[in-house]
Amino acid sequence: MPWKECSVMDERVRFVGRILDGEGMSEVCRAFGISRKTGYKIWGRYRQEGLEALTDRSRRPVRYANQLPDQIERLIVETKKGKPHWGARKIRELLVRRLAGDMRIPAKSTVHAVLDRHGLVSRARQRRRCKAEGTALSRATAPNDLWCADFKGEFKLGDGRYCYPLTVTDQVSRMILTCEALESTKELPVIEAFLSLFRERGLPAAIRSDNGLPFASPNGLYNLSKLSVFWLRLGIAIERI
Repeated sequence: MPWKECSVMDERVRFVGRILDGEGMSEVCRAFGISRKTGYKIWGRYRQEGLEALTDRSRRPVRYANQLPDQIERLIVETKKGKPHWGARKIRELLVRRLAGDMRIPAKSTVHAVLDRHGLVSRARQRRRCKAEGTALSRATAPNDLWCADFKGEFKLGDGRYCYPLTVTDQVSRMILTCEALESTKELPVIEAFLSLFRERGLPAAIRSDNGLPFASPNGLYNLSKLSVFWLRLGIAIERI
């Protein structure tokens, strides 16, 4: 029979009473529908503290994380206000010097939590990054008006190395102008591939690509990479899908 919700203490008293009468722990636990571990726990609490130990105990934690005596918390806050440029580490070092031997010194993370709770922590500014956006797309009418450049996904070779196929096509004729098997998407090999292509095919009016590396850079001005700046210097317009 499981514990009755309305009289838990009464059930515990009856449980202890049967143990005191000499019944075996296994037999009594089976009768009350509880495990032997729970039974020994109740019996142990009774032997240590008497009947008071059979009442329900609060489930609140004995102590709370980052909770300090009021005087210590005040000292941390006052120190920070007096020394705004000090962080949690330096304030803790001060506590060590002042309170060593008198009481437990809080950890640096606890000092930081106190400062944060009182609004005394400066939030680091997040660097704004240029959002990748598309551009207006032209309508090519003749070969070499517009080239389309892309990496068609890497794949692993038999020797364990990866291949990154760079493809460039003419938007009007659909002709594949080049398909270079590169070892990475680093800019220098790509620039060399375009130099070779320009010598062979001439310069297009514009090149269309996505916003991925090496065609664009999330950290560059207007998302420009070294490759796209190279194109612009040659008078080639840039289009981004």
